[in-house]
Amino acid sequence: MNLDLFDDPAPTRAKQYLQAFEDWLRARQSNGTMQQESSKETYSHMWAAFSAWCDGKHLDLQDLRAQDLAAYLASRATEEQLSDRYAWRLLHLIDWILGHHAREQHLPRNPAATDLLDQRPDIRFAQAARNDPPPEYLPPHEAKQLITYLSGVRPGRGSSDPEWQEIRNRTAVALMLGAGLTPGDVRALLLTHIVFDTGPSKSTPRKLLLPGNGNSPGRETPVAAWAGQLLKYWLEVRASLDIPGAMALPSTRTGKPWSKNSHYKTTKEVLRAAGISEVEGGTYRLRHTFVLRQLRRNASPLDVAKWIGVSDPSVMERYLRVLETPKDVI
Repeated sequence: MNLDLFDDPAPTRAKQYLQAFEDWLRARQSNGTMQQESSKETYSHMWAAFSAWCDGKHLDLQDLRAQDLAAYLASRATEEQLSDRYAWRLLHLIDWILGHHAREQHLPRNPAATDLLDQRPDIRFAQAARNDPPPEYLPPHEAKQLITYLSGVRPGRGSSDPEWQEIRNRTAVALMLGAGLTPGDVRALLLTHIVFDTGPSKSTPRKLLLPGNGNSPGRETPVAAWAGQLLKYWLEVRASLDIPGAMALPSTRTGKPWSKNSHYKTTKEVLRAAGISEVEGGTYRLRHTFVLRQLRRNASPLDVAKWIGVSDPSVMERYLRVLETPKDVI
């Protein structure tokens, strides 16, 4: 990352802002939610401009207040790029970084950005504009096709003695489609995060308890029945192989964590093998499909937002608009 603003020796305040950004960005990259170079560069430039202004005003990161952020927006009001949508993105960036910084430093969370959003509905609802692009998701026939393919690795489903990696790979994809996990969630999933049914099928996973990170709070998400059955089978295979360690979906039989690149390539291979037409960016299409499936089943948008770790409920507007169209969503 290149932040020209900080190329030269910088005062303590500037270093503080830079460190907070880099810590947040590192957390995003480690859990797979910051993959595009263009997004990283955009956020880098936005933060550099904002932190330079704060440094000039002698404002420390933890002391920022809503009125300070309002003053910054007003100072740039004459610039063409500062639309309500730009302001929305900037305030969310500030809130993400302030939240991550507070958790890292064990400080109270600074609510400056959310306070200003509460005061400015024009900015708060800017991202809910009707011309926002809809999320990409699997069409019904491909979702059904993928579920059939993933489940086919289970005993009695036609697959003959698959390798343990194949079972793990399909289970990982199943948790993105059947539980809304991100790629980072899949790689970080521990055995202790899995909650089993308390009814007749006590050995079947029914939900996942995911810890918070630099981007979202801790959350609980349900596991679709078909995905729970596949996860159950994988855990039985994992136990039979005596794979050590805490990782639910390890990379090796020695229990090593899955690397980002290896997991990404594996996911594409599974989607190709299932006959999915578009595999690039497929991991987030799986997550979007999970959201739409839940909403189609009349789940509350607020509940679904919590399940996928979205703190801003207005993000769900993109999904709700898809359901307003005549297109079917499995």
